[in-house]
Amino acid sequence: MANQEGDLVKTATRMFVYGYPLVASLHELAGFTSGGGSLPVNAPFNEFAAARELLGPETTFVSPNNDTLYLLAAVDVRPGPLVLGVPDTGGRYYVIQFVDAWTNNFAYVGRRATGTAAREFLLVGPGDATESGLETIRVPTGVASLVGRIQINGPEDAAEVHALQDSFRLTPLHAEPAPGLPEPDPRVAAELRWWETFRVQLAAFPPPPADAPMLEPAATLGLTAPESPYVDPGPELREALIAGERAGREQVEALATGGAAPAGGWVSALHSFDYNSDHLGLGTIDAPEWRIDDREQAYAVRAGAARGGLYGNHGYEADYEMTYVDAGGQQLTGEHRYELRLTELPPVDAFWSMTMYDVPDFLLVANPIDRYSIGDRTPGLRYGDDGSLTLYLQHESPGPEKESNWLPTPAGAFRPIMRLYQPRPEVLSGAYRLPPIERVGSG
Repeated sequence: MANQEGDLVKTATRMFVYGYPLVASLHELAGFTSGGGSLPVNAPFNEFAAARELLGPETTFVSPNNDTLYLLAAVDVRPGPLVLGVPDTGGRYYVIQFVDAWTNNFAYVGRRATGTAAREFLLVGPGDATESGLETIRVPTGVASLVGRIQINGPEDAAEVHALQDSFRLTPLHAEPAPGLPEPDPRVAAELRWWETFRVQLAAFPPPPADAPMLEPAATLGLTAPESPYVDPGPELREALIAGERAGREQVEALATGGAAPAGGWVSALHSFDYNSDHLGLGTIDAPEWRIDDREQAYAVRAGAARGGLYGNHGYEADYEMTYVDAGGQQLTGEHRYELRLTELPPVDAFWSMTMYDVPDFLLVANPIDRYSIGDRTPGLRYGDDGSLTLYLQHESPGPEKESNWLPTPAGAFRPIMRLYQPRPEVLSGAYRLPPIERVGSG
């Protein structure tokens, strides 16, 4: 009996990690469409919402960027197709990232993928045969998040970016309203609410056929039942689900950190979003080096990405480099002062920046100069005579002569992320590596 209970907990733990991205992403999507999400903008299904200012510490979304103005939409093509219209951005970097219900990046529109000229695209559901003469983007789960990012070069650039945001369009080719997201059975107790949410979402947004082996253990937990088994579960199932969720959350937290820090401290997320191998559409690269073909490994990578960097791009669109430790392998903390000396600036075709987050929530933290990122577009940066750039990472000001290169840190533990938009081949090959962050003092 004990072995059976242990096996049930192991199954529940495995299924929690598998289902975590679906529940997390649809929680975000539901908040966006209802006005109760972690992002400061919202809109009904099939309408864009524009963030007019860079995100700041008031945002509770995990690891937001501080480089671009967001343009977001929750789309639902189950009732019928949509036409996406994009404006001419005149060479300015932008990307519309298409993310399905399971957090798979399945298409891109933007400077790298489709250029910056004005265009239109047809968005259709998985079985929709509509033809229009437009380039078609198939939404594999029927609903998706469109995550748009438009480069902004300082406050004086805001008006032009706002005008561009207002020029993106979603036009339904049907009159039916979006059906929205399924609701969990309200009779289920709070301690099993995650499992009930996963059950109804799994039915509404089934995974690809290649995930079929995962649905066999799901049945033993009641996740494929047509009616909720969690309203009045047996004690063995109840305890296994509670223990499995607890163990699963611990695994997801560990996966989000990327494991032990390598020499130099930086962990590359270059391949942290390669878990989709089923639906690779417009703007994606369907090649072995950009796929994780081991599905069990892909599920784990996907869960860690959903926790630590929801809506992250494939590495060929934007590379994310992060670290928790200094050159000596010690946790980065606002109790100490640090320097990052870039003798070679990050090689990119768009731009680069480093953004500061707290640990363990990965949120922006208020600071006295209202600076949350620093990069090649930061006004007033001071470079060395040899072209190098030294960034000062510390909680208190490094002094007037160094403040131009100061990225304030939280008082406690922190994790910076270096973003490289449209990284060049030397980044993609691993030939370019960031130097370690050096601790230079305390206080």
